[in-house]
Amino acid sequence: MAYSDLHEHLKKLEEKGFLRRIQRVINKDTELHPLVRWQYRGGIPDEERKAWLFENVTDAKGRRYKFPVVVGALAGNKAIYFLGMDCKSVEEMDQRWKHALSNPIAPVMVTNAPCQEEIHLGDEVKREGLGLEEFPVPISTPGFDNGPYTTCSHWITKDPETGIQNLGNYRGQIKSRTRVGVFPSGLGQDIFLHWKKAQAKGEPLPAALVIGAPPVVSYVSVQKVAYGLDEIAVAGGLAGEAIRVVKCKTVDLYVPAEAEIVVEGFLNTEWLEPEGPFGESHGYMHPRQFNPFMDVTAVTHRKDAIYVSWLSQLTPSESSVIRKIGYDRLMLVHLRDECRIQSVLRVEMHEPLTNTYKLVIIQMRRPSEAEVWRALHAACSFHPGVGKIVVAVDEDIDPSNEAAVFWAMCYRMKPHKDVHIVPGMEKGHAPPFLYKDDVFGTDVVSYHLPADESAMLCNAIQKEPFPPISLPKREYMEHARKLWEELGLPKLKPEMPWYGYSLGQWDDELDEEARLAVEGRHYETGEKLALLRVKAAGLGVSTK
Repeated sequence: MAYSDLHEHLKKLEEKGFLRRIQRVINKDTELHPLVRWQYRGGIPDEERKAWLFENVTDAKGRRYKFPVVVGALAGNKAIYFLGMDCKSVEEMDQRWKHALSNPIAPVMVTNAPCQEEIHLGDEVKREGLGLEEFPVPISTPGFDNGPYTTCSHWITKDPETGIQNLGNYRGQIKSRTRVGVFPSGLGQDIFLHWKKAQAKGEPLPAALVIGAPPVVSYVSVQKVAYGLDEIAVAGGLAGEAIRVVKCKTVDLYVPAEAEIVVEGFLNTEWLEPEGPFGESHGYMHPRQFNPFMDVTAVTHRKDAIYVSWLSQLTPSESSVIRKIGYDRLMLVHLRDECRIQSVLRVEMHEPLTNTYKLVIIQMRRPSEAEVWRALHAACSFHPGVGKIVVAVDEDIDPSNEAAVFWAMCYRMKPHKDVHIVPGMEKGHAPPFLYKDDVFGTDVVSYHLPADESAMLCNAIQKEPFPPISLPKREYMEHARKLWEELGLPKLKPEMPWYGYSLGQWDDELDEEARLAVEGRHYETGEKLALLRVKAAGLGVSTK
């Protein structure tokens, strides 16, 4: 296979120094996620974050599990994500995503699969210690969550009318050995559309919950692709070859053959159950609401299965890294290729605390004013809840640097001219939350929210000549960098702007004066300026 399964991926992580093994006994309910959380809330730089493999896991009642738990293995940091994609650069990854979306490769069917090395069917899943109880599902937000939830949980369903499968990542509340709730996130998610179609037919919806798929499958599971496009085929496009899939034992669905764990069953379409609360990636506890649930009919897994958990909740997190890297590229493709705004260079969906959805920065190269506004409007309408604040900046502004973006907004934008407020938007998956029955109660007709939100579009593109950036010219900064390195000083991580450059309001005379200065000939400029004296009285300055 060209693509790695989880076990091969963990070997690569260990070889590269990205895997931290924890052999100490760790309580999955109170210790596991909080320990990894410090990696994101303790000032640890992105490049020093790792994947964590917990080899001795227990729970609040002292039960020991035979399966280890891994967190951060898919996107503990950007380098881990790149390794899972088998990419060496952002440019290579951009091309891989673009190619995969337009050239999906249909999966190939197999009959023998690692994910079915052990099979538990029917009444067997109801036995103590089996079913969902067999796996060490951590509590993500101890002190607030009302139980363990699957987080790296890829739900597979298919359209009852077309038969096309969909793969999406949604949390799963463990409610019993044979029952797991699902939160379809609303806003037209494919699984909810499938559920509604099955409900209209008066039938339950077959579903499979996949935990620990090959990395390329996990990366696709969180992205927004066109409805009716099989995400496993997109994963094949990313891998450059077909993903191996196997038919489930009790439902008519196909799952990745190299998955660690597969939970099969049917989503009940007659009844809904309260689900939640759960700590979400918007940084707040998402309240309880009525949601579908799955009755488990089978559990299959590898004999040496590893339980995979994503750290989500407050961003940055593993979940947001996975989502952001792909989302940045999908938005770029949307603006540059689908909307044909060729001046768009890069899209940065801000991650820390804001959760990638709300603040979007678009970097552009010499756009016309019409292109700026087209890009801003297209970004805020890309997907419900995405783009509450959208800012367009020039190519000299690093969109990943908040200070640089604020700099552009403060000096290159006139709010009364360059800010548009767009009404009629949905707030999406975000607080504040309503507790009325007609929104988060039993009426789940659409899962959509009132169009009472708005988007703020900011044109922070430079519109007239500016003086140069007040930093030494590039050649002097590059020379100083060589000196820095010769002196053995700490490694530099340049941030734009790190050298001065012209923004149009500069002429040859001023350039010549600056050249004379670095040659030690500034007196020549002083003599020239003396010839340009004017009477102080003529400037309204008193001479008395």
